[in-house]
Amino acid sequence: MEKKISARSNRNGKATHRNTGSLIDTAGRHFEAAHYQGIMSIYAHPSEGRAVRPNFEDRVVVDFVRCSYLGLDNHPDIVEGAAEAVRSSGTLHWSCARTRLNFASLGELEESLSDLFAARVITYTTVLAANMSALPLVASGHLTGGLKPVMVFDRLAHATLAHHKGTIAQETRVETIAHNDLDALERLCRQNKAVAYICDGVYSMGGSAPISALRRVQEQYGLFLYIDDAHGISLFGRRGEGFAKSLIGELGDRTIIAASLGKGFGASGGMLMLATAHQEVLFRRFAVAHAFSASLNTAAIGAGLASAQLHRTEELPHLQRTLQQKIALLDGLMPTEQHGARLPIRTVHFGDELLAIGAATSLFRQGFYTSAIFFPTVSRGNAGLRICVTAGHADEEIRSLCAAVVAIQDEIQANSE
Repeated sequence: MEKKISARSNRNGKATHRNTGSLIDTAGRHFEAAHYQGIMSIYAHPSEGRAVRPNFEDRVVVDFVRCSYLGLDNHPDIVEGAAEAVRSSGTLHWSCARTRLNFASLGELEESLSDLFAARVITYTTVLAANMSALPLVASGHLTGGLKPVMVFDRLAHATLAHHKGTIAQETRVETIAHNDLDALERLCRQNKAVAYICDGVYSMGGSAPISALRRVQEQYGLFLYIDDAHGISLFGRRGEGFAKSLIGELGDRTIIAASLGKGFGASGGMLMLATAHQEVLFRRFAVAHAFSASLNTAAIGAGLASAQLHRTEELPHLQRTLQQKIALLDGLMPTEQHGARLPIRTVHFGDELLAIGAATSLFRQGFYTSAIFFPTVSRGNAGLRICVTAGHADEEIRSLCAAVVAIQDEIQANSE
């Protein structure tokens, strides 16, 4: 008999269940189709700019999949920083838990990031590791005055957040509310002494959290905010502090921000931005991925230090402005639900999963790699394409992609009439 972990959910009182078997049964055929068409799990060689050369193919494709929104993942200073760190340390990795031994350069990186983002920063190998470490500690009540909070997840919270619902449900009550449903959140705040809200800052399929409104709820009810701003870091703020923190400012003891060092930041790894010494000590002693796992390797540390230095130069605002210009160019050529937003993610909806896979396949053959998105990444029947715009894309690459997408949409429309 299959074991299911349940967690009380939304206002209707329905229990949610983790059912991996059903997920595989539902999504398996669409993954199979995408793999068969050659648009998933591609191995490729880096090329210039945003281009890559797929294995065993004598051509390059322009990549609109990577989330290096400022184009920093192949910046020469960051690449050299990674290489020099390995050379100077004479090693790539120490196989040791962080509660025992750390690279001195990692301490330098965390100090640099703490200064850069005006927070107490702890680094992790991935954002998944950061979230896995943080959420059980939030659920424990040690950050909410000894009261275990009701852990309220936005329905569209990223999989690296939602995956932990079952574990957290063994610690405290878990609820899931509709996307950006502030009325439901306020109702839960009125009904419970301690509530923590878990959401994305910038959502991976487009859109964002209503940060200002969440702050008002926080001020009124003492809400604890846990925001994963993996897709917002570096794109906003004078020093690239990200979408969420540029709006929040000083964190205070009721807000934690998780973020990526491998997307807009252009290096590798994840991090948590904390506000207090108590939080930092708690996380360094009891967070699973800190107490029982190793640190960033030296290449990631060197890349991070180089990016942190770049974030202190005029190159950062230049890249931020360039990104906004590229987003505006795409919006002027191709309508999407996210039209006019300052965020770099655009989704093109087809509804049918096989149509979305077919569209991505057609674009790949024309020299553009986009993500076909379907369940469980999005809800069933809501399949489409995800397009990541970066400051590194040439204008002509964006124009050509948009023309190709519009032509596919027109063809589908004509065939349906």
